[in-house]
Amino acid sequence: MVNFKRMLSAGLSVLTAVTMLGGVPASAAEYKTKELRVAIWDNNQLAGLQQIADEWSEKSGVKVSIDVITWNEYWTLLEAGASGGELPDVFWMHINEARKYMEAEMLLDLNSYIEADDAIDLSNYYEGIVNIYRNNDVQYALPKDHDTIALLYNKAIFDKYGVDYPTNDWSWDDYKDAAAKITEAGKADGVYGTAMNTNDGQDGWYNLIYDFGGKLISDDNKTSGMNDENTIKAMTWLADNLFPCMPAQNEMAVTDPDVLFQSGLVGMMLQGSWMVNTFYTAADAANYAWAEIPYYDANGNGQCDEGERCSLYNGLGWAAAANTEDPQAAYDLISAFCCEEGQLKQSELGVTMAAYKGASDAFVKAFDGMDISPFLLVEENGTLIQHPASRYTTAWEGGFTTGLVEAWQHPEKMAEVCESMAQMMNEVLASE
Repeated sequence: MVNFKRMLSAGLSVLTAVTMLGGVPASAAEYKTKELRVAIWDNNQLAGLQQIADEWSEKSGVKVSIDVITWNEYWTLLEAGASGGELPDVFWMHINEARKYMEAEMLLDLNSYIEADDAIDLSNYYEGIVNIYRNNDVQYALPKDHDTIALLYNKAIFDKYGVDYPTNDWSWDDYKDAAAKITEAGKADGVYGTAMNTNDGQDGWYNLIYDFGGKLISDDNKTSGMNDENTIKAMTWLADNLFPCMPAQNEMAVTDPDVLFQSGLVGMMLQGSWMVNTFYTAADAANYAWAEIPYYDANGNGQCDEGERCSLYNGLGWAAAANTEDPQAAYDLISAFCCEEGQLKQSELGVTMAAYKGASDAFVKAFDGMDISPFLLVEENGTLIQHPASRYTTAWEGGFTTGLVEAWQHPEKMAEVCESMAQMMNEVLASE
């Protein structure tokens, strides 16, 4: 662990170039530390990441201890570190939070380490994810993974109510029609066709906005797109066509849609690839299947061509504390996770899809008996839209979670509420 009260008073020295082999210097230079503390927030990834880390430890002689911390507590920990508390040596960064940590220079500048590392060539990674963790030409994190969105459905529910399974050719109208049939047939059982809460952005209504030609934020990140004509069109379509097929908003506020789905009360929903493990290991996993995210077949004006589907994508980054006791050891561990060998291993172990281009095929093969190919097919058959973000993303996304409740409860007010969300978002953006 490191203490920000002892922040370095000088910048990093230029490293002597060494040949890198899987995150360990070929010279087997002696490290200053015998243990690195690592923090993540997803317990589903722990076993695979610990295996990769342990293999690195065998080469380096440095023990790696990975702590899994809940999402909210994770950022509380980092905030406390920024205020003089302790930070892990190595940890995950997220698009929503990265900018403020980079600007505050709390993360290790990786430029000279990358330059000395033959195992890392940033051109091999998804450019959008590389750029998330770069500020003023300084790389503060290496890309860890990337994700896409697909349609998750319960075959038992479709069978029970005589509704055809989703296919990779579905449009949003097909989705709407199936959701309506399940909701009508399942009324006596309290079963709904679909579910989507106000905070289901990347794995929910964000995708509709871009598929309908709208946007959440301007290209220069200065103004909101929530009052864009096509954004309102998408959100109105959502309210008119899918809200009637969902549990009431107050029910979803108490019981998350994921839980409702696993309880057999929801027929289908959108989900991110980072959640595959959750459903693969569920009690009813044999009933669960995936299809490509649907497309809007009347759109030709936005980022997605007519008849083409859109999926939001994002990716985490591996970062190190700026004043970790042993920057070289911290970087070498990050390199072990992010080099081609580590990224392939991550996919093979079913941890997540890779940030290294072309290394995710193994992820699809990691889940015996469950076809998750739709997560990769969308990259061939659709348009990937990078998750929108600004300096204070969490502020305006939090505003969506609470501010959209009125529209979820009173669908006829959706256009009006979108206008108010644009105003809220513009106030946040102006403060950046």
